[in-house]
Amino acid sequence: MEALPREIVRVLRVFEDVFSERVWDWVQVLVVGAILTPGQRTVAAVLRVLGLSDERQYQNYHRVLNRARWSSREVSQRLLGVLVATFVPIDGPVVVGLDETIERRRGAKIAAKGIYRDPVRSSKSHFVKTSGLRWISMQLLAEIPWADRIWGLPFLTVLAPSERYNQTRGRRHKTVPEWGRQMIRQLRRWLPDRALVVVADSTYAVLELLADAAGLPRPVTVVTRLRLDAALYDPAPPREPGTKGRPRVKGERQLTLATRLLDPDTVWETLTVPWYGSGTAQLDVATGTAVWYHAGAPTVPLRWVLLRDPLGQFESQAVLSTDPTVPPTQIIAWFVARWPLEVTFHEVRAHLGVETQRQWSDLAILRTTPALLGLFSLVTLFAQASLHGRSVPVRQAAWYAKAAPTFSDTLAFVRQHTSGPSPFSQRHRHPTRSSKSRVPSSTASPILWRSPPDRRPIWTKPNFGRCSRRAG
Repeated sequence: MEALPREIVRVLRVFEDVFSERVWDWVQVLVVGAILTPGQRTVAAVLRVLGLSDERQYQNYHRVLNRARWSSREVSQRLLGVLVATFVPIDGPVVVGLDETIERRRGAKIAAKGIYRDPVRSSKSHFVKTSGLRWISMQLLAEIPWADRIWGLPFLTVLAPSERYNQTRGRRHKTVPEWGRQMIRQLRRWLPDRALVVVADSTYAVLELLADAAGLPRPVTVVTRLRLDAALYDPAPPREPGTKGRPRVKGERQLTLATRLLDPDTVWETLTVPWYGSGTAQLDVATGTAVWYHAGAPTVPLRWVLLRDPLGQFESQAVLSTDPTVPPTQIIAWFVARWPLEVTFHEVRAHLGVETQRQWSDLAILRTTPALLGLFSLVTLFAQASLHGRSVPVRQAAWYAKAAPTFSDTLAFVRQHTSGPSPFSQRHRHPTRSSKSRVPSSTASPILWRSPPDRRPIWTKPNFGRCSRRAG
């Protein structure tokens, strides 16, 4: 196969020294093959599409996922670094989305699976259960220049095993908000000097998570939904000298947001705000600051934003920000920007084969789905590096007119730039290795690339703290 374009090589160079030399050769085959493969994303399908059906040492490619020693956390850190350097202005906040998705999987050997509500097939009046794996994905929400809209770019995905799985192994079960709190702390360690905003749905509107994010040495702003019946209070009044007892943590009780909706004294302001579908909407907005308090839980200062549609097309709702200084228009814009998370989950199923992989070992499961989600971000980076200011060609049909490129157009563009006239050849051996070596002969293909020692990568890993290199 012809050599990879230089722009794509520069992106891959960032991840090279996470792997050993032999494993890196196999990783490149899997990455390129996963991009070029239609349909199921199995290792066998990747080898077939690259012309490696006769590869005798095919097990080496499986071992990249189920046995090889490399740190997927370090890969996530480097992927985040490249995404931020490419798509986020240096003086702007890094906005990330946090959401979970269910990968429908069955089988006795899928140990971490559980029974969950299927968010795609269920509705308010219809409950559908499904068996599968629950993943929590953290994605960079950034505007893609040539797509003219915000995309969700996955960089860190964590498996949240079922409660039954942890009980049978004698482990403490961690809830989804607890996983989210841990991921936010990891994000802060990776980006210690950047302003961070985490946007999530009501699952993460938990006082412990909000207080932990706001209480970090460099606080992380969390934007999420707020219950209309939440117990909101005024801040605690100044403590008078000589007062006995513990300091107060809250002041007088405020009206609930549900009451404010019906209160004629509520002050509403009509604002034009960004809305779903890359458009705008005129909404009635009321806002204020408060302290959210519940017995036995930490107290969280916040700004609440109450939204009401003057046309009555959607139900009134409330949004909160753990930074009370943020204006309401910015809070709404950040919250609306979380919709691309759902689009990304759909795209990776439709175009990158999520839920078609067939690994069953625990380590392979832990690595494969996060890798396919990360491939979405890699494809976007490959396209950005190859465009040189041009636009991605938009594929049109008589029955479907598109004004802007979607991920399917981006994937087609990257496939065109990574494929060559001939697949990996097995007729050439690596000149520095014995013919008896167990390294697959396909590693001699020019597409497999290793940076020369005198060249520096486009992104240097900063000192974000120690990162484990253990497998998984």
